[in-house]
Amino acid sequence: MTSAQLAKPSRKQRVRTLWISDVHLGTRDCQAEHLAAFLKRYQTDKIYLVGDIIDGWKLRRGVYWPQAHSNVIRRLLTMSKRGTEVIYVTGNHDEFLRRYSSLMLGNLQLVDEAEHITADGRRLLVIHGDQFDVITRYHRWLAFLGDSAYEFTLTLNRWLNYWRCRYGYGYWSLSAYLKHKVKTAVSFISDFEQAIVHECAKRGFNGVICGHIHHAEIRSMGEVEYMNCGDWVESCTALIEHLDGSIELYRLADDQAHQLQAASVAAGEPAL
Repeated sequence: MTSAQLAKPSRKQRVRTLWISDVHLGTRDCQAEHLAAFLKRYQTDKIYLVGDIIDGWKLRRGVYWPQAHSNVIRRLLTMSKRGTEVIYVTGNHDEFLRRYSSLMLGNLQLVDEAEHITADGRRLLVIHGDQFDVITRYHRWLAFLGDSAYEFTLTLNRWLNYWRCRYGYGYWSLSAYLKHKVKTAVSFISDFEQAIVHECAKRGFNGVICGHIHHAEIRSMGEVEYMNCGDWVESCTALIEHLDGSIELYRLADDQAHQLQAASVAAGEPAL
């Protein structure tokens, strides 16, 4: 069974908030089909788009925009039309939108950062996070160079998952695996997390929700709860706030594994 054949839920799940970041629409590595399927599963009061939703850097070099990418935009607009509040938090790859910060179009709002109050009363800073990346902020040429090397890794990732899908395996991110094994990348992630948590504590927030580094995580750092949405080019992850205020980290790979196991049980096969 391929990932495209996995069972789909028959009813939308009611949740309070969704957070997604680093979709990078306009690039070949964007997992738009998976994201559109994810969005269809939920009925939510709010959805935060936590930066780098549209990849302006890539689009400047040439337009790549298949139907699947339009489907994601259409799904978000449909959610907005049906009452979901859509808050678009700008990032570095879609920084061209920062000149329009504070723009409101119906249920769609464009901001550079936002404050979210959970159902259980926690104050969360919602920000993309590039402001806390020294390379992006002060060495822009190096950021573009690193972006090119990163694209090469993602190309390998795309072909690997093409063949995994052909042979019935779920999604797995080679690029994310390599990034977490490289010492300098691990150090960069740690520095980024420490900087954004320090700012969060200084401003009196209980936690922060960010993106930018494509490394999904929920963990406590001192008195601050650090939460990163991850991305939809490597790990295909999101954050979900349930009606009681609890926040869950969604991973596509885990979801696919669970669905495959449920399908095997339903077919009378032994559980894995």
